[in-house]
Amino acid sequence: MRATSAHDADARSLRRESAAASFLPAIETSSPVPAVRQLYLQLRNGIVAGRLQPGHRLPSTRTAAREWSLSRGLIAESYDMLIAEGYAVGRHGSGTYVASGLPPIPTGVSDGHKAVPGNDTRALSAAARLAMRIGTPLPLQAPFATGRVIHDARTASLLKRLTLRHLDYTHDGYRDAQGEETLRQAIAAHLIASRGVRCEPGQIFVTSGTQQALDLVSRLLVSPGETVLVEDPCYPPARQAFVFNGALLSGIPVDRDGLITQALEAYDGPAPAAVYVTPSHQYPSGSALPLARRLQLLAFAQERGCWIIEDDYDSEFRYDGRPITSLQGLDATDRVIYLGTFSKALLPGIRVGYVIVPDDLVAAFRAARPIIDRFPAPLHQRVVADFLNEGYFPAHLRRLRERYRASRDFLARLLRERLAEHLIALPPEQGIHFTVSSTGSWADDRAVAKAALEEGVVVLPVSPMSLSAVAEPRLLLGFSGLTDEEADIGTRRLTRVFARLAS
Repeated sequence: MRATSAHDADARSLRRESAAASFLPAIETSSPVPAVRQLYLQLRNGIVAGRLQPGHRLPSTRTAAREWSLSRGLIAESYDMLIAEGYAVGRHGSGTYVASGLPPIPTGVSDGHKAVPGNDTRALSAAARLAMRIGTPLPLQAPFATGRVIHDARTASLLKRLTLRHLDYTHDGYRDAQGEETLRQAIAAHLIASRGVRCEPGQIFVTSGTQQALDLVSRLLVSPGETVLVEDPCYPPARQAFVFNGALLSGIPVDRDGLITQALEAYDGPAPAAVYVTPSHQYPSGSALPLARRLQLLAFAQERGCWIIEDDYDSEFRYDGRPITSLQGLDATDRVIYLGTFSKALLPGIRVGYVIVPDDLVAAFRAARPIIDRFPAPLHQRVVADFLNEGYFPAHLRRLRERYRASRDFLARLLRERLAEHLIALPPEQGIHFTVSSTGSWADDRAVAKAALEEGVVVLPVSPMSLSAVAEPRLLLGFSGLTDEEADIGTRRLTRVFARLAS
């Protein structure tokens, strides 16, 4: 009886080894993946897929080398990898066997390629689901797209030379969480002189543009479920940053003088954690908050015990008179968090922005910053620091303002000549975009924007930027980096758009 049982066991073992030996791997010699890892992955996938059952004996290295035309050393190394990861077990004097008791493995391709989820429900956070609903528009280099920057040859040459100066990383290491000291000193000097900001370098945190500054401020100053008061309409990425971090939004309307502080004082909702404003150039309307309203806003923040987040995104570009002094410069109670960026004045790709916080918040921001991104990348910081410290920035801004003024005036003339029937376009005193309203010939700014995009022109509808149920239809047209040829082509295309919509 024992002889018969032993014979049956040997037969089962031979069948199992035969099944494993019949498993023929396909090694791609041209693949960058080493052959030993290719073999390991294919054997592992055979185990995962059930083609190699628990208890199956893998062919001996001698047999496998003959059947698979591979070296015994390569096969032995791949077996060792399977054993090390628990997919196989080695039995001394007997061979290598597929491990038993492996936990269930999710279905899908497991050879290093991503599985296709199909109808699988992924465990995403509420913030991730929100981000997917919002979506991210692709940046377009087309007439009237906003945020474009085109430098003259002088600035381009300077930036290239300064970048080459700092390409030696041999002495680089972990950096200060607040950013390069030389850049923070330069930013403080620039803002004190040009914007009336009151700060020391130790209050400045360098960020990867305004959006990261908004995210940092939202995380640290607004708890999930707390309310943030925002201008209505409001800069969409700012709204998204607050909501993404769990804040609730309440809109305060704006008029031709910016945030309506009477409506702010009449606010009787949940206690706000912060008020977000663009007082020097309201986005998207283009208005500037007058002194009386600035003082009322500061008084509101002091009375309610909330923060003011001042986004000073393009204050360098004022075409008539001196730039308006910052709200932060008027703040005597340390309620204002000041945000700025060099994306508009230098290059969006440089990704250098900053946030200035009161002294008593520095410790909290320093503690949180390394958790988020350790420290800001130093290369572009050093380039911008040299650009400021060596005195190139003021002359560069003067040249850029003159170019943008010329672009603004040329576009205003074309809009008057070609689109006066449809658009009311008043040249802005500051900034890098027009906000135009309807003469009454159209009422749906989303439809106009969609039709314009089909013609190869980028105009942004303003109504989706509003929180209120009823929003005035307006369009936003950028003119920074706009050539005369593009302005000519773009306005001709807009003329066709309105003619098509009218018909």
